[in-house]
Amino acid sequence: MSIQEPDQSVWDRFWARKKDLSKVYPASPTILKTIYKHFPNVQGMKILEVGPGSGRDSADLAKHGADVYVLDFSAESLKTVEALRIRENLEENLHCIRGDAFKSPFPDGTFDLVFHQGLAEHFVNPNPLIAENFRIVKPGGYILCDVPQTYHLYTVVKHILIAMKKWFAGWETQFSINDLRKLLKTAGFNLKYEYGDWMRPNFIYRTLREACFKVNVELPKYPFQGSAYQKAKDAFLDAFDRVPLARYTQLSIGILAQKPKG
Repeated sequence: MSIQEPDQSVWDRFWARKKDLSKVYPASPTILKTIYKHFPNVQGMKILEVGPGSGRDSADLAKHGADVYVLDFSAESLKTVEALRIRENLEENLHCIRGDAFKSPFPDGTFDLVFHQGLAEHFVNPNPLIAENFRIVKPGGYILCDVPQTYHLYTVVKHILIAMKKWFAGWETQFSINDLRKLLKTAGFNLKYEYGDWMRPNFIYRTLREACFKVNVELPKYPFQGSAYQKAKDAFLDAFDRVPLARYTQLSIGILAQKPKG
């Protein structure tokens, strides 16, 4: 099977259909949780999100005083972020840049933190992407890379749909935690922190909800929210998250890594 990476038109079509963000799940909450855990005060930090999607994570960081840039080659994605930027009165410290993530329009050592979610898996060879991230991060600065995890039902369903030519992005890969470690270390980063996320609500429910939209049925975005069942389930997952084996069961995984200071 020939591999065709998703191009700009794929993402323009995708984000053109996602105008109502109230119906769209945000990125994994673990991304912001990880950033704020390691950088409790982001005020004044210069941060870049590559492939921002809806831009909600970047908007949150901007609200907390960070100087945030978003970089994407999809005009529709940037329109979504721009609308959010205006709506939230973030014109001063949330900046939209259209460009190529492999040849970003920034000087060496520009950012304190570069992060992306749902990006690296769309390239047959993501090494040049991470190398470019390394270039634009300041010495002592950080990267946070979040990707889909290999050993999950999501991977099985995805590859069936790819084979049927029904996958929304045309093609996509996945990473084990060891794959992700190698990717970042090859670029020169030092690994600092690892995390994962099972997706809440889970993948099966989200797939069902998306299918229901096609027949004009809208299921609750977060079923059982606040219930005893949901609280017990979250408590179990939070406890299991501290076990290394969890990284081989979660839908997405991420690593925070640092560029050497010298």
